Amino acid sequence: MATLLTIGDAAKASGLSAKMIRHYEQSGLLRKSPRTDAGYRLYNSEQVNQLRFIRQARNLGFSLSDIQSLLELWQNQERESRAVQKLARQHLDEITAKIAELQHMQQVLTALADSCRGDGSPHCNILNQLAKPA
Repeated sequence: MATLLTIGDAAKASGLSAKMIRHYEQSGLLRKSPRTDAGYRLYNSEQVNQLRFIRQARNLGFSLSDIQSLLELWQNQERESRAVQKLARQHLDEITAKIAELQHMQQVLTALADSCRGDGSPHCNILNQLAKPA
């Protein structure tokens, strides 16, 4: 018989909080777990592996929708690796665009911060620049 874990033990084994496990069940990423007579959730090793998979994917910034797709691909032994790579490349493109956006913000904020005297006077070019029409 397979070992079943309570939500607390599943949380420890997967590196997720019990709250996040309940959230993933609620969102449909993880199938609902059976309950004891007292109402406690019980998780099998397959579910704990899915939770670890979800945690890793979330750590890489995948959306819940993308994680659902990745889980389906992971569980489908008939999958084509190109479908997995396509999802990863799309996410990588989004990250690359976000990095470029953040770098631009950094440059603008650096220039603004450098343009402010930062002394006791009320004049500050940062506020003047923010008040300008776009």
